[in-house]
Amino acid sequence: MEVVTTFLEGALRYIGTIAISDWLDIALMALLLYRALRLVGRTRAANLGRVVVYFLVALVLSDVLHLNSINFVLRNILTWGVLGLIILFQPELRRLLEQVGSSKLASFNPFARVQQKSVIETAIAQTVDACADMSESRTGVLMVFERKVRLDEQVRSGTVVDAQVSSQLLKNIFFVKAALHDGAVIVRDGRLLAAGCILPLTHNVNISPDLGTRHRAGIGMSENSDAVVVIVSEETGAISVATGGMLKRHLTPATLEKLLTNELIPATEEEEPQEKLRLRLPWQRKGEKEASKDANE
Repeated sequence: MEVVTTFLEGALRYIGTIAISDWLDIALMALLLYRALRLVGRTRAANLGRVVVYFLVALVLSDVLHLNSINFVLRNILTWGVLGLIILFQPELRRLLEQVGSSKLASFNPFARVQQKSVIETAIAQTVDACADMSESRTGVLMVFERKVRLDEQVRSGTVVDAQVSSQLLKNIFFVKAALHDGAVIVRDGRLLAAGCILPLTHNVNISPDLGTRHRAGIGMSENSDAVVVIVSEETGAISVATGGMLKRHLTPATLEKLLTNELIPATEEEEPQEKLRLRLPWQRKGEKEASKDANE
């Protein structure tokens, strides 16, 4: 019991010596580690991350157990391994930097927010309408809805359009004999920014072998950004959506509309019905109660 008391007293004295800057340092380091672990856990770097952890554990154990030869070899590997890790994790590091660089402060203008929401809702409705028609005609579609991560590199690979999203425009672009039908369409802030864009292919070897280049490009784009990618198969007409490296297949137009709405329109607190917001005077509330009582009788 005395040992426990002594330990607690020592711990409390040590905590009392920690300055505010030390707590801030610890909090920032914990946040960086948390974000790094989330990034690694969501990508193909997860297995490599485990190898790094095992390597560091082996390095510590070799130092504690005085295994000098093994420790010497591991330390030299560590010296050059940092450069190797930077090369191996280059796509993930680029994605992290793009997310940090493209983060924006939330808009404080409620009117602009409502207008932006209306534009995105219109783009979603037109996209669903076009995909439903092109699914029946088995016309290949590859649409990328940009979110926080800017896709300037992909935009430069295509042709800038900068037009309002419409069903007819999408069907004209993806018409089999159109010049831009083979590439992807990129939508930014509810507007069709570019067409005929080239997307990176996925390196995932575990995806279904019946998926073609269009689906692999859609999955690859969702792996390298936070974009939402809509795909219509030219062979089967099936509608799919790729997000975060995952592919949801065989969607109905209604499911597609619901999914795009959930992904592209930020969730906000639902406004209370007007009946709840409207102020009622005492005699109005009394009248409503009497009307409700009469209806029940």
